[in-house]
Amino acid sequence: LRSTIRVCLVPSVNTKSKSQIVTVDAVMISLYLRAFTLTAMPFLSLGFSSTSPQPSSKEVYGIPGSGWSSPEWKWGSATGTGHDCAKICRQQYATPEARAELIECLLLSKEDMNMNLDERTPENFEEVKLVLALAWQKARKKCYGGLETYGELLDEMAKGQRYEEGTEESCSMLLVQHMQKRFFWLDPDVQDKISMNLLLYDCESDFDWIRRRCSGLVLKAMDFEEVGL
Repeated sequence: LRSTIRVCLVPSVNTKSKSQIVTVDAVMISLYLRAFTLTAMPFLSLGFSSTSPQPSSKEVYGIPGSGWSSPEWKWGSATGTGHDCAKICRQQYATPEARAELIECLLLSKEDMNMNLDERTPENFEEVKLVLALAWQKARKKCYGGLETYGELLDEMAKGQRYEEGTEESCSMLLVQHMQKRFFWLDPDVQDKISMNLLLYDCESDFDWIRRRCSGLVLKAMDFEEVGL
């Protein structure tokens, strides 16, 4: 830049030289800005954070060896950690009041949920996935609404791969997409259909809110409050 300034002070510079100096100045400024961006952006980004909470533990109810990808989970067996967690889950949501409260918490608006970002209920989304799995399992066995509608998703969950391998956000959004595709087979209310259709547009930056609200809509349409687990 210093050399460029000296050239600009020479009175005999012609029009062509001036245009060349302007071009050189533009290139120099572009290079300096690029260097500044590469150096400063890592520090500037520290001041921003996502509205989604930190990834939760894959364990359920704090039981060691639990979770869909754990070899000790053994979904469908009477000896695995999946059986132990299912027992706790059924006890926790044994009453219509408890089930209604769960649906209400899952269906909170993004404004209400963002006000208590660290107090979302249940705190661990793995508990919600377990509730969904048990509801789908009962629907399959008892021929309630949703027979086989979500049976394929339950089978995939039991394999412990499709919704477990990858980042928490990518796994969650894949589960949401698959729940959305099957939602209309549950014959939900018109307003709930609209809510499900607009889910990704309402709050695309908060995947935790999206997966919770999607789960709440599915459980509501399956009459979870009345039917239970």
